[in-house]
Amino acid sequence: MRTNKYMNIYKEWSDKIKHGEIKAGEVLPSENELAERYETSRETIRKALNLLSQNGFIQKIRGKGSIVLDVQKMSFPISGLVSFKEVSNNLNMQPITTVHNLGLIKPEPFIKQQLQASSKDEVWKVVRSRKIGVENVILDKDYFLKKYVPMLTTQICESSIYEYLEKQLKLSISFAKKEIVVEDCTNEDREYLDLEGFSHIVVVKNYVYLENASLFQYTESRHRLDKFRFVDFARRGV
Repeated sequence: MRTNKYMNIYKEWSDKIKHGEIKAGEVLPSENELAERYETSRETIRKALNLLSQNGFIQKIRGKGSIVLDVQKMSFPISGLVSFKEVSNNLNMQPITTVHNLGLIKPEPFIKQQLQASSKDEVWKVVRSRKIGVENVILDKDYFLKKYVPMLTTQICESSIYEYLEKQLKLSISFAKKEIVVEDCTNEDREYLDLEGFSHIVVVKNYVYLENASLFQYTESRHRLDKFRFVDFARRGV
């Protein structure tokens, strides 16, 4: 199958940025220079640069050119409900997920309250760290009510739990309520994350509901302060 030339150019430069051959803050060659280098039109180069911009590799600034961004930062949407795997795929990143804890528990009072669980409910507890580049910078602590998620495996948790829930269990995940706070680092954070001296951590708490409005998941996603930003898009009404 024939691959568009601009996709080849995009892949070459995105790989260079991801692998650190080009550092954050550096400026890419101009459209004219790239067109000459690849013996192609400026329109083809413009498509490749637009794709680099859309996927968070560069910022095009009038009068300055295409500035390389820090790809070690991942943008998580505040209002959206997307899995970590989906975010990673959208940014063409390949983080490593390690499962540290997976098992059924009788929830402690705090988790019981967050999930509005009864004394008879069992809960899946999943603790996973995410390595981006050479550092572990996210710790995800997920709790699922067993009555909605009867089985989980290490393989599922290393890949994508949401993909399993939606494609295999056919659950209709509908909406989430989120709370973002900054907390002191815990011993668990220190054990599983490369904190680089940080004493505080960003915690995103998610309460996730099914289509029938049943609360089935509570999550704490714990992020190192310097590596992540949470974004949203807003438009002022007229």
